Amino acid sequence: MMSTIQHGADPLIFIHGMGLNKSMWDGFVPALAAAGYEVLTYDLLGHGGEKPAVGEVNLTLFSEQLLALMDTRGLRRAHLIGFSIGGMINRRFALDHRERVASLVIWNSPHNRGQEAQAEVEARALAVRGEGPMATIEAALERWFVAASQELRQQIRDWRKVCDSRTYAGTAWTLANGVVELTGAKQPRGIPTQVLTCENDVGSTPAMARDIAHDLGASAPLVIPDLKHLGLLERPEPFLQALLGFLNDRQSEIAPK
Repeated sequence: MMSTIQHGADPLIFIHGMGLNKSMWDGFVPALAAAGYEVLTYDLLGHGGEKPAVGEVNLTLFSEQLLALMDTRGLRRAHLIGFSIGGMINRRFALDHRERVASLVIWNSPHNRGQEAQAEVEARALAVRGEGPMATIEAALERWFVAASQELRQQIRDWRKVCDSRTYAGTAWTLANGVVELTGAKQPRGIPTQVLTCENDVGSTPAMARDIAHDLGASAPLVIPDLKHLGLLERPEPFLQALLGFLNDRQSEIAPK
């Protein structure tokens, strides 16, 4: 696979979704590394092998976690690829630390849901607070997959089981209400941005993707046909190709003439 990446180019940082962990990107890293990209994945607080959150859980907390990661690694800027709540976190980061963002990639991320859908998401967050991280998992798997194997479904259950209960509850509430925070903020327009979702993602719909793209001054969103929320784990190829196309176009824009 050919790459246009130049020595010293900004790295890629991947931000996973709620209840998942950095392992969700394992199918993407080898191809991106082979294309010459420096790739960094990490676990959000309270997920995977990362310590629980201390204090209030909100988008700013996760934004500051990302900043600390970049500072520790000595990274001045990065391309930020966020899935679901990860696409909310990278938008919050762009509001907080615009100068550290080379580009934004926002996949299957929610936006203004409307009153009825917002109430449903908040109800699920409250159920998690009362019953623990596994409270809504079976219904979630039906919303997220079209025809995933039982092995993949069990992997998602196993990832959620290891989440810290308090952090996960706070993350669920942040997923529910962070959209209000983001839509009420002055948007960081002018950052190269890709917005993408799946045709049958009921929580991060094509209409929401269009609204995100409009707010950020980005091109029309890409819509992957047929798939649901976790389509990138069922069929990663179209997502990978969309990302490579976006990143290579971005590098071409800034390469010396």
